[in-house]
Amino acid sequence: MAVDELQAIIQRCQILEEADFKGEDFNLFQVAGQKCLEDGYAAQLLEVIQNEKNKVIIKNMGWNLISPLVRCIFLYKQEDDKRELCLRILDQLAQLCNPKELFLGLLEQIEQTSGEQVCQTVMLLLQPLQTVLLKLQNKKAYSVGLSLAMIMSQLAPLPVPYTKQQIQEDKLGLCQCCNAVVDFAKLFVNEVVKNMEKSSEYNDMELKEELIKFCMKSLKYPLLTAQLEQLEGIEEHPFRHFAAEIIAILWNIRELIPLVFLHHKGKSPQWENQEFADLERKDCADSLACLSYLVFVQHFGIECFPVVFSPSYLLLCNMTHIEVLLKRTEESMLSKGLDLSESCLLRMEDNSLLHHYLELRHFINVPQDLVKIMTICPMEHLRKKSLNILQLFIDKFDTEGKYTLFRCLLKTSNHAGVEGYIIKNIKDQIHLSLTKEHDNIWFTGHHLISLLDLVLSLPEGAETDLLQNSDRIMASLNLLRYLVIKDCESDNQQTGVWTTLAKIEQNFLKPLRVGLNMSKAHYEAEIKNKKENRKEAQSSNTVCSVTVSGEKIPAMTPGMQLQVLHSALFTFDLIESVLARVEELIEVKIKAVVDENS
Repeated sequence: MAVDELQAIIQRCQILEEADFKGEDFNLFQVAGQKCLEDGYAAQLLEVIQNEKNKVIIKNMGWNLISPLVRCIFLYKQEDDKRELCLRILDQLAQLCNPKELFLGLLEQIEQTSGEQVCQTVMLLLQPLQTVLLKLQNKKAYSVGLSLAMIMSQLAPLPVPYTKQQIQEDKLGLCQCCNAVVDFAKLFVNEVVKNMEKSSEYNDMELKEELIKFCMKSLKYPLLTAQLEQLEGIEEHPFRHFAAEIIAILWNIRELIPLVFLHHKGKSPQWENQEFADLERKDCADSLACLSYLVFVQHFGIECFPVVFSPSYLLLCNMTHIEVLLKRTEESMLSKGLDLSESCLLRMEDNSLLHHYLELRHFINVPQDLVKIMTICPMEHLRKKSLNILQLFIDKFDTEGKYTLFRCLLKTSNHAGVEGYIIKNIKDQIHLSLTKEHDNIWFTGHHLISLLDLVLSLPEGAETDLLQNSDRIMASLNLLRYLVIKDCESDNQQTGVWTTLAKIEQNFLKPLRVGLNMSKAHYEAEIKNKKENRKEAQSSNTVCSVTVSGEKIPAMTPGMQLQVLHSALFTFDLIESVLARVEELIEVKIKAVVDENS
């Protein structure tokens, strides 16, 4: 019988000195204790553990029961009396066992668990782990840090609930577990706070540094991935509560403001392997970006900040974080980056951001990242939001800043739709310059002419793919039409467009006319060819593919192909009509000046 075996081992060990315990004794005790648990004799095992005569045996050998004890706890249902007995045994072991040995046993149990039982195991062992840590005298800070790091590394592979339904269900228990872990850490936070209050020159930084590391890990996972907006029907959002607790820890240990503004990162390990160093740096960047999002978008801890920072300084501090988030592809991180950039930009007045900021690489990189999201992100709502934020970004710069930004985006976007959007913005700035009382040198005169050299051109001359570049071409023609109407050729004082008209005709208008004629002829021939072969295709039910603007569109019937070709012709007709209007306006203006001078 299992209990008899255990009693036999206990009686043999009771007569031995602590130093005389052998490896065989440990193994026999573990096997007998495990059998007692598995055979339902938890009550008898508890009596053995509580017996004062067995104190030395339990101190040295009790930690071996952690693994079988945890297995049995999960076998019993919540209301089962045997489960309650197992929990009492766990509590007794935490009180009686050698703290160092039990600490390692608890961490080993957490490390060995995986999948659906991770959160349940962590929550089960947090209380005994805390009890043991309080008993450790040497390397306490290291042990606390090791515990928190182990727990967070075990949680990290678990998927973070994102939708309202997932958060409410919390299938793996992650929401509950995260908040249990932060409660576990509070005891050690309080210890640091008390020591800091006792002495203004608090020198024991080890425990504080371990808590900072825990907060940084928590910011990266789960908070960077989590949905943190208030959700209707969820009274207390678990991840919002967790975020508030992390911010509170950083504030209490006086690290919140340094992390937000000074980018203080604590003691980073010196890795010999550059790959490890880069990974550490990336993790830290992700964590700091999430921290800024929590403070400036969700307003966690915002009441702690002095209201002395200018909007441009806040934007400057956050541009690094915005860039980090916008370079990610996950929806949760991209949306955080867009929200953070929007929050910072909305604090500023239009035209208040000085052009000097564009000398900083983040102020160039972020609009380029917004363009990438606008053009390649598969999520429509994020594409639309990035467009709105790009416009906000443009609006906040002074006129020289806008001018510089437009030049940069025209050269780097490589997307006709974006280029067309920028050209429309240029037209709006020219209009403002011409209607304002004070002079604006950046969108008139020689600066404008330099900008027009970029705008009024075809990438590959007459051979440019007009269909693919139609957005840019139409925007350019509309801008030229506006300039021709608005600026009088006789004095040419405002835009200088008439001075460079010959160049515009050579680089833009003539190649465009030639390209239109070639493109229309090609597509008309294609249409004629398709129509001639249509009967044959219909009789054989032919389904083939067609290439439009370099992209292959599969499984198209001849009828569908004809629709695509007609649509292309319609686009060419539209471009041609605007081109004809521009040429007509130029001719009329020139004729009027000639008549006036004759």
